[in-house]
Amino acid sequence: MKIRQVAAAFSLIALTTAAWAADAPVKVADGVLVGANGMTLYTFDKDAAGSGKSVCNGPCATNWPPLAAATGDTAGGDYSIITRDDGAKQWASKGKPLYFWSKDQKVGDKTGDGFNGVWHVAKP
Repeated sequence: MKIRQVAAAFSLIALTTAAWAADAPVKVADGVLVGANGMTLYTFDKDAAGSGKSVCNGPCATNWPPLAAATGDTAGGDYSIITRDDGAKQWASKGKPLYFWSKDQKVGDKTGDGFNGVWHVAKP
């Protein structure tokens, strides 16, 4: 009986771990983080890691769309979810909010890297 209980507990742990890992819509390609759509993700130097905030709002967020977290997504490992000024949820990696760059046109583009000296491709 105890063996079954232990096996069930391990199964539950494995399922829970798989669930949070699957929620983060982030992959690694060419040594950088990309969204589920394959587009490059970026971080912003003006965002303080671990602050739980994004300082890229309004027109900034139009040019640098946040990587949105869906209702029911759960964070884990290096990935967390922050709440933006407008109440929307956004994914962060190692405490830094993640963004797309509106001028990247196709998978593999990294045209936002180094923009104004404060935007950088997100690395795992």
